[in-house]
Formats: sequence, structure tokens, C-alpha cells
Amino acid sequence: MPHLSANPVALLGGGGGLRLGSSRQVSMKRNSTDMSMGTRRSVAASVIATGRVSRSVETSSGLADVWREIQGCNNWEDLVEPLDSLLRNEIIRYGEFVTACYKAFDLDPNSKRYLNCKYGKQNLLREVGMKNSGYEVTKYIYATPDINIPIQNGASCGRWIGYVAVSSDEETKRLGRRDVLITFRGTVTNHEWISNLMSSLTPARLDPHNPRPDVKVEAGFLSLYTSDESDSKFGLESCREQLLSEVSRLLNQYKGEELSITLAGHSMGSSLALLLAYDIAELGLNRDHSSREIPITVFSFGGPRVGNSSFKERCEELGLKVLRVVNVNDPITKLPGIVFNENFRVLGGRYEFPWSCSCYAHVGVEVVLDFFKMENPSYVHDLESYINLLKCPQRVQVQKDGPDFLSKAREWLLGTQNFNPLPWRNAASNMVNLVQSQRT
Repeated sequence: MPHLSANPVALLGGGGGLRLGSSRQVSMKRNSTDMSMGTRRSVAASVIATGRVSRSVETSSGLADVWREIQGCNNWEDLVEPLDSLLRNEIIRYGEFVTACYKAFDLDPNSKRYLNCKYGKQNLLREVGMKNSGYEVTKYIYATPDINIPIQNGASCGRWIGYVAVSSDEETKRLGRRDVLITFRGTVTNHEWISNLMSSLTPARLDPHNPRPDVKVEAGFLSLYTSDESDSKFGLESCREQLLSEVSRLLNQYKGEELSITLAGHSMGSSLALLLAYDIAELGLNRDHSSREIPITVFSFGGPRVGNSSFKERCEELGLKVLRVVNVNDPITKLPGIVFNENFRVLGGRYEFPWSCSCYAHVGVEVVLDFFKMENPSYVHDLESYINLLKCPQRVQVQKDGPDFLSKAREWLLGTQNFNPLPWRNAASNMVNLVQSQRT
């Protein structure tokens, strides 16, 4: 795993052990058969995620008093090892907002809302079982990848990928600030999968006044973020234009209040979340009239790398806080840049290779999970598995409610008309091989 500036913590998928690597990374294993490699010390599973509050927040009376620390103002120092109870609850809470995207996404080709949200904005959270979440959805977000391949309903067009919400007055009191929340689902459609596979770096150039050509991001993610339907008279604005407009509107509506901007996403969605966070900060939209900065935090679940080392460094300069929740067996978190990444930039910790600017790099602090299910390889990337393990770290198996969303998406993908499934099946086989290679 990449060596990051902060120490990651790992949660257990069942009774097991803990190991401390050279980077002080903590990793929990499921059972004794998984402990054949390396030197590992057995510890009680209750060492982690037990509800113990870290020193920095143990005297607080509630989230409202320590929300800045929970949002990462100190890079989650002393909060991830062991995982602080308030932080764990917030990770779960934001993860459930992302899960709402999947529950509301319509994959029925016979539906009038096919590949869009099943519900209206006012009813979304209630319909997915989050009536008491304390947030109001203000806008739906659509993305249009700049890729043209056949799909069941015709040409490429915008797909619903998430929503913007804001905390209610009552929830704002509990949180200690007004929270502007943007959530993104992960990859489902053909266009999105192809965008994910466009593993080439391109300059982001999101600030017209300072394009920063050395700051590069993955081309496919940037395409999803910036492409629009300009060819159509009534076409959608780009995902970027929709989001910047709505975030600016909400920040202006609640100016003068204590505010936070929180972004949460799974898989591809975590990449869009990080791109938006970078964009907001680079343009200075999170600075009020007195130049005070509104904190921006990204909660990433099973997210891939997004940009190069210059992108990582710029995110850090801008003060973005990114908490990455990853499963060590999830191959998506190893991509892109499975070879050319932050571990390949420097030789012996001293000499930087000339191609280092073309190496991908993860951004932020890691919370590492470890779970695997041989009979269902897609389980390693499933968001509900992530969240349920955080809720119940000592459970050997995660019981899933409702249909397997990844399986439904796979059936939709392979059932598309005029689409050759062979490359995708090969890609799936390679994914399984990569996952299995992590276990040996």
C-alpha cells in the first residue's frame, strides 16, 4: 500500500490479527488462514472501533464542539489509530448518503426514469429510508462523458450521478455548523466504465487565471466532470457547471453562518468528489468576504487515484482534507498507476526519477479495511460491505439487504445491445486475478 503522510488504521472482517508494517500501517486480517505471510501479532479485535474517544476529543460534549477535528483540520491526528468513535460514526453517516444514490438509481430499462433517479428531490431521502437524516436535497447532478458508444436508449446523454443537500436548522445545531453536502455514486454505465479506463494524465486547467499545466488528472475523470451537451439546444450543462453554480448559491444563501463543505463518493464518485473539492478551492469559492476559508472535506470510499504528484501537492497547499476508506483487497484503489505511482517516484528515498511528474499519487489519509469473499469477488468493492464492516468490525460476513447492486449493474452492462462484452469479461477476469494476487 502507498506510504502516506498520516498513519492509516485497518478494521477487521472477523476475528484475526494485526500487523505493523514499515510505514506503520495497521492491517487487520479475517482469520488464521490469512496470516501465513509476514510477522503478525495477535491482538483483541476490540482494540479498534470500540467507541474509545481519542485524546483530542475525549472531553467534548458532542460533535458540535469538535466538528473541525472530525472534518480533518489536524489531518485526523490521533483519531485514526485507534479509530475514534465520533469519526467512525461520521464516516458511516456520509457513506450512507452515498448509498442513497445507489438505492435511488433506476436500472430498469423499461422505466421512464431509466438511468436517472427514481424519486423527486423532496422525497429522495425519505424513500431510501433516511427521512430523519436532517438534510434537504437541493439539486440533482448529471454527468455527460465525452464518449460515444451504443447504449440501449440511443446516444450518449447525461446520467444522474448524485445530489447536493444542505443540513436543516436542527441538524445544523447538532453538527455545530451548516453542512453543504455533495455525494456521488460509483461507476455503472458503459460510458463511465470507459472513462475509468482512460488512464492517461492530462492538465486539469480548471482555473483560467492560473492553469497550472503541471497539475494533471486522469483524463476520463476530467471528461466526466467537464463534458456537457453543447451540441443540443436544450442540453445539460457540464457536471462541473451544475455543481459550482449550486455550491456558490448555497454558500451565498447561508453567508455569515458557520459553514462546511463535505463531499462523499464511492469508486468513480470519489474521484469526482476530489475534483470538485480541488476546483472549489482553486477558484477560491470557499473564501467569504473576509477571506475566511470554509473547510472542505472529502470522504472517499474505495476510490482510485485521481491525479499526479503535483495534483496531490496542490491539494495539500489548498488545505483540502481527504479521508480515504479503502479495502486492501479492492483493486480499484490500486488504479490507475498500478506501477507508476507515489511509491515509484523516488529511489531509495533520495533520488527522484525524471518521470515522477507522470506518476499517479493518492491524496489524503487512509482508513484501511480488510475483507474478502472468494465466491463473490465484487464484494471487495461493494459500498455496503465497506459501511457494514465499519458498523460491525468483528463480523465475519456482512449481510446485505436487497439485491446486489454491482451484479445488477453487471447484468445491465453485458446485456446492452450492439456491445461486445468480451473486453469487459476479460477486464473482470483480470480484476479477479489481481484481487487473488493480494492474498498470496
